[in-house]
Amino acid sequence: MKKYIASVLILALSWPALAQDTVQKTGVQKFLGGLTVGGYGEVALTRNFYSDNVYRYAQPEKYKGDQHGRFDIPHAVIYLGYDFGKGWSMQTEVEFEHLGTGSAVEREFEEAGEWEAETEQGGEVELEQFWLQKSFFPQLNVRAGHIVVPVGGLNNSHEPLNFFTVYRPEGEFTILPSTWHDTGISIWGTVPLGKKGASMRYEAQVLAGLDAMRFSRDKFIHNGAHSAFEFKVANSYGGALRLDFMPVTGLRLGLSGFAGNTVNNTYPKEQLSEQYNVKGTLLVGAFDMQYKGHGVVVRANADYGHLSDAATVSKLKARRSGGDSPYSSAPVATVAAAAGCEAGVDLFHFIPKLKGKEQFFLFARYEFYDSYIPGPGDASGFDFTRKHRIAAGINYYPIPQIALKAEYSHRFLHSDFNPEPSVSLGIAYMAFFNKK
Repeated sequence: MKKYIASVLILALSWPALAQDTVQKTGVQKFLGGLTVGGYGEVALTRNFYSDNVYRYAQPEKYKGDQHGRFDIPHAVIYLGYDFGKGWSMQTEVEFEHLGTGSAVEREFEEAGEWEAETEQGGEVELEQFWLQKSFFPQLNVRAGHIVVPVGGLNNSHEPLNFFTVYRPEGEFTILPSTWHDTGISIWGTVPLGKKGASMRYEAQVLAGLDAMRFSRDKFIHNGAHSAFEFKVANSYGGALRLDFMPVTGLRLGLSGFAGNTVNNTYPKEQLSEQYNVKGTLLVGAFDMQYKGHGVVVRANADYGHLSDAATVSKLKARRSGGDSPYSSAPVATVAAAAGCEAGVDLFHFIPKLKGKEQFFLFARYEFYDSYIPGPGDASGFDFTRKHRIAAGINYYPIPQIALKAEYSHRFLHSDFNPEPSVSLGIAYMAFFNKK
């Protein structure tokens, strides 16, 4: 009886602590249940059998036979998201490009013992996503903050397991921002269609406009979404729209586009549109598709961009300020275009013992792109901006989240220039590290 009474007393005295501990553990579990952690990353090792000299197109005969190598980590990304409940959620994405940036203070004895700040490492660190979202139902979601602009197949699916090549597909990467991200508001949803299993996903965005002062001959609008300042200039606005159709299992067809004025979207604001009577209206249209099934993956894209008043934009004084100006001084084209297709066959799909366990793809890719297509009255010609590229290689997936890549590629330019072959090896992962 004494032992029984003692046990009851001990239990009674310890119950508040046990209850508190239980509440704390339940709270932790509830918190972690809404947390999503993930990311992706790439390592690339390349030998380029052509020169990397900036004059290789101006004096091709001088640099024939040169070669160089590059080891790189193009992207390393951390996702962090949280579901608050009642339809509210958030997500962030921090990306380290080319190992990020690094600097240090050193004492330079060659400079009379002065202290100097030196850049030890190139690269970028960017906050590519930071948004809050309210989901009302699958057909209607509203997202506000810093968001990905899904114009083109690459921007819509830019993670490394969504393409076969070691590096991102060159065409879209060259002429469009990649990954295109900007601050704005997005409305999106998924709508079932009449046929069984068919659906459509839509997304409409209002964003800060691009900056024509950062457009260039070699990359068209690639740098136009970037800002060299602590804020994004938004004197002009743009709109993006994307529609994805899933008519049957495994097939997706996508249409996307962007429209907006790009002149005067600068800091400090200069009345360039009034002074030169130009707006620099940018129109971008893109088609992309993907099919996955029966051990086969096929992807394709076609992209077209048109910039009004390009000849005048190229001559704007602000683009030629020199020095440490963040603006480009290169001419910009009226039109740029890119098209590509890649296909891969999973050999393990046809081996019963390996089917569904591992994947081994043989792939090939072809693409064409030109970042400078002259418009009417533009006599400028830069034949080296027009490129054809082929690539072939393998992707091995020991598990679904990891890919080992190897490829040979060959870039064909106008006959006046040297061809540009290369061999690349890569390893990439893409995964969520916890499950709800």
